[in-house]
Amino acid sequence: MKLYSDFHLHRTRQIMADVISLIFIAGWIWLGATIHGLLSELASYGQQMEDAGAGFREAMTEAGDTLGGVPLIGSGIRSPFDGASGAGSVLEDAGQGQQDLVEQLAVTVGGSVAVLPVLMILALWLVPRIRFARRAGRAKALVRAGAGIDLLALRALTNQKLTTIAKVDADAMGAWRRSDDTVMRRLAAIELESSGVRLRA
Repeated sequence: MKLYSDFHLHRTRQIMADVISLIFIAGWIWLGATIHGLLSELASYGQQMEDAGAGFREAMTEAGDTLGGVPLIGSGIRSPFDGASGAGSVLEDAGQGQQDLVEQLAVTVGGSVAVLPVLMILALWLVPRIRFARRAGRAKALVRAGAGIDLLALRALTNQKLTTIAKVDADAMGAWRRSDDTVMRRLAAIELESSGVRLRA
């Protein structure tokens, strides 16, 4: 696999695109994490509610236990405190539920803010980069394997635009059939250049 073009201008554009894309990816991830953190702070209110409910429940339970031990009237006095203790449990559960809801919201919103733009960047940047790397790798392997200029020229005739081929020679196919070395080398160079591989002399 070949990551970058042999041609300076193309290679510079690729490196700049890589750096900019990675900066944008890091930026969106940071933004998503920041939003998650800000929303998660709202859970502190739920924590306070849970703590208040737990404290109230414990205080009422303790008071009920203490007064419940009074002879003759203990059971009657204890009942309201048991009811108040139940109300504290409800408040405690509500606080826990609010924390769970806030955390789900923080994960959903923070994740969406980060994931969706990152996926778009990957689709627009990484997929073409992978295609280039694979194509360049195949072209380089052809050169290393000693593929002839005629084969590379033939690939150019089948892969390149007609306007590009016409700039080389008005009858490029005829030149290839005649084994015109100059035309074939120019065609081969165009084919390799489109794959980011320089034709060695």
